[in-house]
Amino acid sequence: MDTLTDVLNHIRSCGALLGRTLATPPWSATFAERASLSLVTMLRGEAWIVDGGASHRLGPRDIAVVVGPETFHVTSDPDASPAPLYVQIENGVCLDAEGRTADGISLGTRTCGTELDAEDALLNGSYTVTGRVADRLLSALPRVFVVPRDAQRTAALELLEAEVLREEPGQQAVLDRLLDLVLVGALRDWFALPEVKAPGWYRASSDPVVGTALAAIHDAPHRPWTIELLAREAHVSRATLARRFTDLLGEPPMSYLTGWRLCMAADLLERDDSTVETIAREVGYSSAYALSTAFHREYGVRPTRYRRTAAETDMPRAGAGA
Repeated sequence: MDTLTDVLNHIRSCGALLGRTLATPPWSATFAERASLSLVTMLRGEAWIVDGGASHRLGPRDIAVVVGPETFHVTSDPDASPAPLYVQIENGVCLDAEGRTADGISLGTRTCGTELDAEDALLNGSYTVTGRVADRLLSALPRVFVVPRDAQRTAALELLEAEVLREEPGQQAVLDRLLDLVLVGALRDWFALPEVKAPGWYRASSDPVVGTALAAIHDAPHRPWTIELLAREAHVSRATLARRFTDLLGEPPMSYLTGWRLCMAADLLERDDSTVETIAREVGYSSAYALSTAFHREYGVRPTRYRRTAAETDMPRAGAGA
């Protein structure tokens, strides 16, 4: 299993918010959903994502991904600053500029705007993920990145566009899976751009030596790995593996293994009712005590307290819908 696949297995949309906006310039829309990941694309026309003092142009069919819960704006003209057509909040409700329910902008299934034949059409989708594994991906991404249309290698966007307009049994599940597919494709296509420096763990996956060791770790994190066993998997000496691994990922193999195990343990503590002892063995520790010691060293809190705090604050699970 490659690293990106393993990370994405822990990050799935569930109950994602999706919709279209149809409007004729000048227009703007504000997204205050507090989502972890938001996708924005112009089905026709062009627009700009305005985030703080930065503007990111979106040509037709370019795909933008916005990372993090902060509010952002999409507008046909970043200089004109037109009043928002609506403000979309966490539960998907659209409000007008005064904070009242925006009346008169619904144009049909998951579609809002001013007129069906408007010049511009925007498609957006968003969902929230939490957890230490999710953080490993999200922290490696910029706030906004754009994948140009000519750099996209999948046709998933067309499928998502068609499904957004339907209202059938099981529709949310279809939309969730298609949104996952579009986002995974956008990530791979963006990492492949020559000007982008992908995170070390992504680049290392294609290395014939380090990639083999990474795959072994992610396939079976519970195994009692040592540097010698990982080197044997990669068919190199311990010194060679340690040097190449550290050069590509910025940390030694055993340090990476420890970090991954503790990320998995933290997420299991949040979403699983298994005992600490069971979780410890699932992620590669010999006992609850061994996990507790390593966990406290990494996160400054014992596993039982971490779980209790998560329950008290009602933290959403990784992959939970916005």
